[in-house]
Amino acid sequence: MSKQTIKKSIFSSIRNNFIAGIVVLIPIGITLYLTLFIIRVSGKIIPREINPNNYLPFNIPGVEIIIALLVITFIGWLSLSFLGKKFFELFNNILRKIPILRTIYSAIGQMTETFTKSNGKQKSVVLLEYPRKGIWAVGFATKENEGIIKNKVGEDIINVFVPTTPNPTSGFLLMVPKKELIFLDVSFEQASKFIVSAGTTNIN
Repeated sequence: MSKQTIKKSIFSSIRNNFIAGIVVLIPIGITLYLTLFIIRVSGKIIPREINPNNYLPFNIPGVEIIIALLVITFIGWLSLSFLGKKFFELFNNILRKIPILRTIYSAIGQMTETFTKSNGKQKSVVLLEYPRKGIWAVGFATKENEGIIKNKVGEDIINVFVPTTPNPTSGFLLMVPKKELIFLDVSFEQASKFIVSAGTTNIN
């Protein structure tokens, strides 16, 4: 074996090891970064009066997340009780009467309700050709358009949210003819995982 061949073999081995290291470290690094980011943000959101770290001689990383989860769970339990339902119903009615807030509140409420519905018969994950024919994208059918747009177009139109990757909180709102959509029998969680992972996971 010549020296040149040996050098190429060594270089190839180093390159493969380097690429393997990147593949292993990128998801670990992103996960750690997001975890630390959430811990920092939750530390600022939780009021000082109920944050145990302000009363302990040392900080416990992530305790704010536990408190936030407990508070959210408690609010969810409260909203399902009789008195809680009456309270939140009154709160919703107040917000819906404030000119600017009612628009934002109603839109966010409808979007949240759409993505958290547990009705298995309703298929919200769709496949569509976007941004051009022959290129496919995964989107979420949010609602059937029944307003002036449908009347102008003259056919059934579905509002579809196409998220970006790896950040699915941003994306594009498309109004697509229903006949051009392929409805997938998969859950919202499966589709979200596929999008966040940049297509490295499969939708089963």
